[in-house]
Amino acid sequence: QVQLVESGGGLVQAGGSLRLSCAASGRTFSNYAVGWFRQAPGKGRNFVATISYSGARTYYADSVKGRFSISRDNAKNTVYLQMNSLKPEDTAVYYCAAKFYGVVVTTTSEYDYWGQGTQVTVSS
Repeated sequence: QVQLVESGGGLVQAGGSLRLSCAASGRTFSNYAVGWFRQAPGKGRNFVATISYSGARTYYADSVKGRFSISRDNAKNTVYLQMNSLKPEDTAVYYCAAKFYGVVVTTTSEYDYWGQGTQVTVSS
C-alpha cells in the first residue's frame, strides 16, 4: 500500500507560479512512477505530467509543456510539480498517482494509488 498526500495548491494570479508536492508513505517509493492529473469542475480527470520510477523519463501534456516541470526526490519520498506561467485554464483540483515500476504512464486506469487532491485556482 502507498499513501499519497498532495500539498502546495492555492490561489495565484495569471502568470504566477506554484509548486505542488506529492508526499508518499508506505512501500518503497523509488519503485513507483508518479503522475499528476487535474480535474476542473464538471470535467474529466486529465493527464498533466509523469515521471518514471527511476526519474530518468518524464512526459507532459501538450497544454503544459514548457510551463510545468516534474521532478522527484526519492530520499524524501516526494514528487514535485513546478508550475510556471499559470493560466486561468489551469484551474483544477490536482491529483498525484503512483504506479508500480511504471515508465511513461498517462492514463488514469493504469495507476495503482491516488491522493486526495489539492486545489489550484488561477485568477485572471
